[in-house]
Amino acid sequence: MLNISRLPDDVRICLPEGKELTDARVRFELEGRKLKVYLAAEQDEVMFVRLRWKYHTAEPVKVMGDTWERSSADLTWHSLGEDVYMPWYFMADFGRAVVGCGVMVQPNSFVSFEYDDRGVSAWCDVRCGGRGVALSGRELLVATVVCESYEGVSAFEATKRFCKVMSPNPVLPKFPVYGSNNWYYAYGKSSGEEIRNDAKIIADLTEGLENRPFMVIDDGWTPNACAGPWIPNENHVDMKAIADDFKKIGVRPGIWMRPLRDLDAMEKHPEWLSECVAVDGKRYLDPSHPEVKEYLKKTISTIRSWGFELLKHDFTMWDLFGAFGGAHNPVITAFKDWSFYDRSKTSAEITLDLYKLIREAFDGGMILSCNAISHLTAGLAELNRTGVDTSGYNWHRTRSAGINTLAFRLAQHGAFYAIDADCVGILDKNIDWRLNRQWLDLLAKSGTPLFVSAQPQSLTDEMKEELKKAYAINSVQKDIAEPVDWQYNKIPSVWMINGERVEYDWVLDTYPAIYHSMFNFFYK
Repeated sequence: MLNISRLPDDVRICLPEGKELTDARVRFELEGRKLKVYLAAEQDEVMFVRLRWKYHTAEPVKVMGDTWERSSADLTWHSLGEDVYMPWYFMADFGRAVVGCGVMVQPNSFVSFEYDDRGVSAWCDVRCGGRGVALSGRELLVATVVCESYEGVSAFEATKRFCKVMSPNPVLPKFPVYGSNNWYYAYGKSSGEEIRNDAKIIADLTEGLENRPFMVIDDGWTPNACAGPWIPNENHVDMKAIADDFKKIGVRPGIWMRPLRDLDAMEKHPEWLSECVAVDGKRYLDPSHPEVKEYLKKTISTIRSWGFELLKHDFTMWDLFGAFGGAHNPVITAFKDWSFYDRSKTSAEITLDLYKLIREAFDGGMILSCNAISHLTAGLAELNRTGVDTSGYNWHRTRSAGINTLAFRLAQHGAFYAIDADCVGILDKNIDWRLNRQWLDLLAKSGTPLFVSAQPQSLTDEMKEELKKAYAINSVQKDIAEPVDWQYNKIPSVWMINGERVEYDWVLDTYPAIYHSMFNFFYK
């Protein structure tokens, strides 16, 4: 049976083009079924460490991998294939057994796997940005490789068990998290008056429930769209007063921010900017710079002092590495000839430091990460958005980004973090309620957080009654769900919920459409 929790058959150290290996070396420690991989170098600036385990697969097998960050209908079970890169881990279903191969969460490198009919390769990206890391004599724990085999259980159950092997010490919410987020109807256009009204609506819909919901204020509360400075604009005026009012209304206050994009700080301190130029032509704050760290601590601590209990931080994948995760396969950044301010640390270490800083600065509050790097935010955030945006406009986006990610990342729930498969968007009559109410029902009974983004004037009496029922169910999150047809259906429609088979119709008479522009794809 496939096993990579052993010494690899081949090890290669990759340096920048034209450089010859002088002093870099790899060593291993095998502790039970865990293989620790170490790298040390004095002068060599290593870019990758490739490990190879030989194994001849000559039988039918289905394989499923993970993604760097969020997913959007890009997770599926597939056949073997060279050049099919699977970040962090993969599951292999041989029929008689299901094998999980991966690395423990919070590694100090970005690890992706290839599985072909002659063996498994693990590519450990230890670069600092697009250049080799300058360890200067330091020994780095690159990653801890794990592998387990499961018999007599479903592929889903095997994946759940393996996720707990990779992440034995998650940080989870102390109570079920659910509620409302104003993004998928407001799309950044809101006011203090409107969000107070949103809070009243969510309080009414959850009246009598002991566990109170969150009202999360998304983008639109600062002077700049999708950017700081992190102060209220003229439509919001006083964020502490808003948080206080939320509590009086009977909801928990949550707020969104993008830590590495503050237009004022970026203009005043160009030396704080990363060398990485994103695909939008912009540069963002470099979190390895000591002064940026102090700025972030102060900013996030201030937001916490306003009384917000949940911080949704966003865009760290984009702002650190120049694009969304789907554009970075197999490597975390395709851009070359740049590095972070701190050349002595790998990109993974710098990302981990950022997530630790956010957690510490939001002292005692709850963290919801979004566009964050999955294996690195595990254990540092209570919740993680696992899918690219659903929509209040287009059902296809919800079907591909929401349902797919719920099914294929559900096994991570309670192991890595609580997964947030994203919102039920209710805006005008853009999405047929017959479809949206099914999405609402599945989310409510999935055992994962349910967030709804509803335009107040779009809510009918029928919708309000359905929302009340869904919130009542989700406020305790005791249901157990499992996708049944996920090994042959990217948008699973057959589910086992609390031991009963439930079938959803995600299509009806609404068929997938071709997007005519990236604007429509991203925002709608």
